[in-house]
Amino acid sequence: MMKAHDGMYIGGDWRPAAGTDTIEVVNPVDEQVIDRVPAGTAEDVDAAVRAARTALPSWAATPPAQRGAVIGALRDALAARREEIAETVTAELGSPLPFSQKVHADLPITVAGSYAELAATHAFEEKVGNSTVFHEPIGVVGAITPWNYPLHQIVAKVAPALAAGCTVVLKPAEDTPLVAQLFAEAVHEAGVPAGVFNLVTGLGAVAGQALAAHDGVDMVSFTGSTAVGRGIGATAGAAIKRVALELGGKSANVILPSADLAKAVSVGVANVMSNSGQTCSAWTRMLVHASQYEEAVELAATAAAKYGERLGPLVNAKQRDRVRGYIEKGLAEGARLAAGGPESPREQGYFVSPTVLADVTPEMTVAQEEIFGPVLSVLRYEDEEDALRIANGTVYGLAGAVWAAEEAEAVAFARRMDTGQVDINGGRFNPRAPFGGYKQSGVGRELGAHGLVEYLQTKSLQF
Repeated sequence: MMKAHDGMYIGGDWRPAAGTDTIEVVNPVDEQVIDRVPAGTAEDVDAAVRAARTALPSWAATPPAQRGAVIGALRDALAARREEIAETVTAELGSPLPFSQKVHADLPITVAGSYAELAATHAFEEKVGNSTVFHEPIGVVGAITPWNYPLHQIVAKVAPALAAGCTVVLKPAEDTPLVAQLFAEAVHEAGVPAGVFNLVTGLGAVAGQALAAHDGVDMVSFTGSTAVGRGIGATAGAAIKRVALELGGKSANVILPSADLAKAVSVGVANVMSNSGQTCSAWTRMLVHASQYEEAVELAATAAAKYGERLGPLVNAKQRDRVRGYIEKGLAEGARLAAGGPESPREQGYFVSPTVLADVTPEMTVAQEEIFGPVLSVLRYEDEEDALRIANGTVYGLAGAVWAAEEAEAVAFARRMDTGQVDINGGRFNPRAPFGGYKQSGVGRELGAHGLVEYLQTKSLQF
């Protein structure tokens, strides 16, 4: 484990925090305090924003290909620390080490690499009739990231912002600040100019709010709950600031009658159990035709039971209690327990049993609200129109999945879903494809060229 820095990374150096308060970092597996980081204040945020503003003109004027080379060096610095990244995320988030290596370390390295290339190849200038249109950096970006994919979410904001020519102040989640400090070390090693990237650790209600409200910040990019996103959107809107919000999800996994049921259920359960269900795009509602319903429930219960020993804990006690509360509420509202349940599977640690709830109806709380744990609700539908009504029947629209024997049949259904990303017959995650939601799942897109454009504004010259 790295020793946490006792300060903030501001203006190219580690410097002491303005105050003396700290945040305890707890290992969710054994509930032990593993480290402490400074709890930043508005004063720390102000120092970081001023450093970012000072660095902005020079970084914005740096040729895009050169910015790409710096991001490439950052990717290499992260790759050199792959094992340390994985071990750090495992310690503060609790995810099993192989998952931390493959997803929490490797995915952000890939995404950083994609922006090293995009910075060099993106058209920052175009001709439109008698005009030249320039795509210029929005300015200073306040990035506020969650704990569930702690490094991936940092890279998915910082890399495109830097590629665009913006400077950044990052406020990472308080549960997982150690990997953010590790990222700042990699930034330093990669030779990112002083002030281009700045890190302030702290509580969301204090440091996060100060960053979103700071008049020296031109854009706020936030990933987290819809409730917090609503507040950040209101703060940004009042100041006429650009805002990008990647918020909650309640994704539907629609299994059409022609699909390979066993495969669709097996992949669907794996998706929900991944990262202990702490994924905003997890397919937490499985929609199955009435004729195949009982078979699907049985398959799902069998599949879920296999995850018992392989599942990591939830991030903290509050999250564990919240998820268990949802399971209890589902049962109280009439759902049937097919696997798992609210009882703690272990004496120690923030664990929740892999749970499958059957006989869930669309109006139940567990079918409407984001649970953020290893809990799958199986819903019955009568025909395709019914399935579509259920799939679209929440305030969310982040991700989903459709299964059918013929790809064209699945695509036709997916085109009618109010959701930003749909996997067809188990299609693989594409780190260059745009990711983001419809409805209350957010505003804007992350990853690939679409993610880069979020950090640009346009200027047209007429000739």
